[in-house]
Amino acid sequence: MDQDFLDILQQHTAGNPMNSSIRWTYLKPREIVSELLKKGYSVSRNIVRYLLKKHEYVKRKAQKNITMGGHPDRNAQFENITQLKQDYLDAGNPVISMDTKKKELLGTFYRNGSLYTQAAIQTNDHDFPSSATGSVIPHGFYDLKRNTGYITLGTSHDTSEFACDSLFQWWVNEGIIHYPKAKSLLILCDGGGSNSSRHYIFKEDLQKTANALGLEIRIAHYPPYTSKYNPIEHRFFPHVTRACEGVVFDSVETVKTLISRTSTSKGLTTIVHILDKIYETGRKYAADFKEIMPIVFDTHLPKWNYRAIPKE
Repeated sequence: MDQDFLDILQQHTAGNPMNSSIRWTYLKPREIVSELLKKGYSVSRNIVRYLLKKHEYVKRKAQKNITMGGHPDRNAQFENITQLKQDYLDAGNPVISMDTKKKELLGTFYRNGSLYTQAAIQTNDHDFPSSATGSVIPHGFYDLKRNTGYITLGTSHDTSEFACDSLFQWWVNEGIIHYPKAKSLLILCDGGGSNSSRHYIFKEDLQKTANALGLEIRIAHYPPYTSKYNPIEHRFFPHVTRACEGVVFDSVETVKTLISRTSTSKGLTTIVHILDKIYETGRKYAADFKEIMPIVFDTHLPKWNYRAIPKE
């Protein structure tokens, strides 16, 4: 039966052309049972599962680990970020990781995950945006030293102004309390989205924020295709996702309550703030901003490293 089992899998097996040791079958246990029955074997699904395990077919999910591109300065920027983090932590200045989670529709929409309930949760059979009562955009910060997450829930658009307003809210509500003697703030972030390294509108809004806070803000962007290394992506956001599994996002207040529960046994805590403000899309930076901007670019990899120094 072992050989017949392997013959069946051989006819219904795919693999990785770059690695012959990695292969998978698209047959389900019940389908393998049917194929074995045709060969004269009457077996249960448990026997099939045993045979699969015996021949090292284990149920796994695909992993997003293949880098789609690279950059010649990738390693240099990683080394730079490592040094910057150490310098800021040694000086007692905050190091914050920043990013935006996926926009969520508000309404009776299905969400992955299961819950203990006394009755089934009913949701729409289609996720049409036109049926939504609104949307919510979770913009997050993760404090590397304090192991604390802070999320601003926007209800409009994910713009550079929203990102900088979220930063302002984090500093006045949390940052200045825990870092009253801070001289500078280091923010680690991706190179796209509302905090794009290529767009001057983000730099203009960042400068306005630095002026308003009276605090130097240093930005260090991760190179292209390396956003998964941003600490917030693996130290905070996965826990936020788990805290919200299976629950219907029927209002912004519900989302706030759920995300506020995000915690871990290692001490992660989460604070959530709602920012109900309308943001304009397609804004342009001031005509003379590039010529007079006070943004200071580093001599080393300036496209990814720069400072917004508050005006006196």
